Amino acid sequence: MGTTSNSKAFFKVVTPAEALEAVCQARPVDAETVPTTEARGRVLAEDLYSRVDLPHFNRAGMDGYAVLARDTFGASPALPAYLKVAGTVEMGEEATHRLGAREAVRISTGGMLPPGSDAVVMVEHTEETGDGTVEIHRAASPWLNVIQVGDDIRKGDPVFARGRRLRAHDLGALTGIGIASVPVYRKPRVALISTGDEIVGVDREPRPGQVRNINQHSLAGLIAECGAELNDLGVVADEPEALRAALAEGLGWGDLVLLSGGSSMGTRDMAVEVIRSLPDSRIFFHGISVSPGKPTIYAQAAGTPVLGLPGYPVSALVIFDLFAAPLIRALAGESTPASHTGRNTVRAVLDTNVSSQTGREDYVRVTLEERGETVYATPLPSKSGAIFTLVKADGMVRIDLNREGLEQGEEVEVLLF
Repeated sequence: MGTTSNSKAFFKVVTPAEALEAVCQARPVDAETVPTTEARGRVLAEDLYSRVDLPHFNRAGMDGYAVLARDTFGASPALPAYLKVAGTVEMGEEATHRLGAREAVRISTGGMLPPGSDAVVMVEHTEETGDGTVEIHRAASPWLNVIQVGDDIRKGDPVFARGRRLRAHDLGALTGIGIASVPVYRKPRVALISTGDEIVGVDREPRPGQVRNINQHSLAGLIAECGAELNDLGVVADEPEALRAALAEGLGWGDLVLLSGGSSMGTRDMAVEVIRSLPDSRIFFHGISVSPGKPTIYAQAAGTPVLGLPGYPVSALVIFDLFAAPLIRALAGESTPASHTGRNTVRAVLDTNVSSQTGREDYVRVTLEERGETVYATPLPSKSGAIFTLVKADGMVRIDLNREGLEQGEEVEVLLF
């Protein structure tokens, strides 16, 4: 059975920092091994170290001539050094001829330097005379225009740390050092449930008092953007047994159950009581001192986290951005899942006053406009049910819970969507 603590405790409001800390405590899912070529967007489950030097041979950094640097000392256009052309190193072939004194070998960018050579003179600073010699018009210092063994990475050096979400160019680096497969956390499984008798499908004409299903489709897309697998369990009626059955299904399949709606303190909202009735349940909080999205639930049942988002579209999507996305990233094993870590921001000047309530962290949707050399942020209406205020917005401005608002002309940080 679920916990039996006094229900008043479940309506304790926590700060955004406390809420974020709670969701980021989620334990990562299990690991698996996948081909490196299929690992883009996945999170490493182990530290990786290079098994080789890269490059594993000295390579030319420019088209030109491989030389012994000492043979070019003092060379200039007026007094060139004359070297014997001892052949050409073709791309992809091993250079076996050891370069002797006063010799040069033609070489292309990326080609293997011949044994004994220690510099490359750019082709622009040379001229072949036609009698088997080449004029060198500029002196080369040792290792000029050469990528030496291990310049990129040395054998045994750390490559990437556990918890890194792999990007496309990371895959190139891994394949470049011969790592054909990588240990990664599997994709978290997120079960999505919407609640509400008033919700109808997109293909239905809503009657008075009804609304089309906005949240389900938006949240499904955001879950996919977080790299998780989705099980859309659809819309559940405002009936405890129906919600309990849907939660049980979601808990049996997923690593996270995401509820949309049913989190406010209205008489018809019974999500907290239903969660409490489930095995091994625990309510971490029911309310965050944030706007929009205060009536947010975070709980656990049967060992699986449950996050209840508000029903209003803007509230649901803002709370997803601030708390659900970090939770999913924590489940995925990402080392820095916190909400604002690594996200794109821009500095802008606020073009109107914005009021706030002390003790509540406000997120104000804004549009951005360049006027001359200054970027201005214009707040949009704050109604949490107006989905198009979110669509029109370029980002959000955070108002600290200890402030009563922001003033016109103040420079602010905009969290970009």
